[in-house]
Parts: sequence; C-alpha cells; structure tokens
Amino acid sequence: MPESAPNTDAIAARAVELIAPDTVVGLGTGRAATAFIHALGAKVQAGLRIRGLPTSEVSAALARKLGIPLVTFDDIDRIDVTVDGADEIDPNGDLIKGYGGALVREKIVAAYSRKFVVLSGAEKVVSVLGARGTLPVEVVSFALTPCRKHLEGMGFPSQPRMKDGQIVVTDNGNHILDCKTTAIIDPAGTEAKMLAIPGVVGTGLFVKMAHTIMIQAADGSVEVRRGSAT
Repeated sequence: MPESAPNTDAIAARAVELIAPDTVVGLGTGRAATAFIHALGAKVQAGLRIRGLPTSEVSAALARKLGIPLVTFDDIDRIDVTVDGADEIDPNGDLIKGYGGALVREKIVAAYSRKFVVLSGAEKVVSVLGARGTLPVEVVSFALTPCRKHLEGMGFPSQPRMKDGQIVVTDNGNHILDCKTTAIIDPAGTEAKMLAIPGVVGTGLFVKMAHTIMIQAADGSVEVRRGSAT
C-alpha cells in the first residue's frame, strides 16, 4: 500500500541512540524501519557490535547490504529491543500495522522483545484505531474466500491485496485481506474474534505491545510517548 509521508531520518537517528552494544535488535519493515536500519548500519560500520533479527526478507536484504550481522530465533533466547514503524497510533498507544505486508513477522518479533520501540510521523496519530480506513489481516491462501466471507459478516468487508495485477504473497506464503473499517472501539476484542476464524494467521492490531513511541513532527522534532504495554 503506497503512501507518502515526511522524511524519517531524524526519528531514526534518535532511535539508534537507544541501541546498546552486544544486543540483539529486531529490525522492522517499512519506511521508518528502513531509515532506522540505515542509521543502525552506519553505527555498525563505525564499530557498534549488535546482531539483528529482521521482520521481512526486504529488511534482511537491506541489513546484509549494510553489514549488520543477522540471527534467527534458533540463535538467541530473546530480542533486547525491536524498532519498527506503525500505520496508526491511538491515544492509548495501541497500533495498526501491516500496510507494508509484514504484520505477522512484525508481531512475532515484537512479542519476543524485551522492549518494542515504535517510530512514526505525526500523520499516523489518530483519535481512534481504524481512522485511516484499512485493517490488514493475513490469511492462509486455502482459506482466502471463507475468511473473507466471515470477516464481512463481522462488518469488515475486504479485498485481497494486489500488486501489479497479482495477489500479494507474504514472506510466510499467505495472502493479505485489507479490511475496510471505521472506528474500532474494542481493538482487543476485535482481534480475538478475528483470530478465532479458521485460516486467519494474524491481524494488524497491535494491542498493549508498544513500550515506547517516538513521533516525528513536520519540523523534525521528536516527541517520546509511553506505549500501552504493561
């Protein structure tokens, strides 16, 4: 889902200051995460010793290009900090993610992190989740049609995500249904109901997961907020 937004170099530079030597860093996917990976790569080239665990093949390829050593879950016990972006942030610090297509791996990496830091431009801050009109849901390809019908019955009509005339296949081999939505008053309850649908792999609702949220204003200033994670 292409979108335009301000440059995120300032917020990426601020976030990279949080990275301590000899830690494992979760590498997000998307514009803000890409800016962070570039900033982190510069630190690695200058001598910072860290290891990265990417949330997508795109982020993995960029990290390798920048000389960031990569690991998998087989190599580690825990991720120290994950830095990623968001597509919506509500006043409680809950999120919608997945416009970049990596929502399931992003959620897994965030869930296994001691700290989850979210980077965002001010344009992603909303009064209620669902304000931008789209909630991504990843489903197995076999269940695309029944999942779509079930989600519509819940009030979330959807379309399979397409690119260049072809249905998008995630890094997990699944498809994404972009659900039309208005205000999501109960994000946790909504996610629980969606996850109960056979064939749904994950949703873009990230509830009580973010520890720290950094929001970059148009002038480049950065506001730091507490997330909703307890």
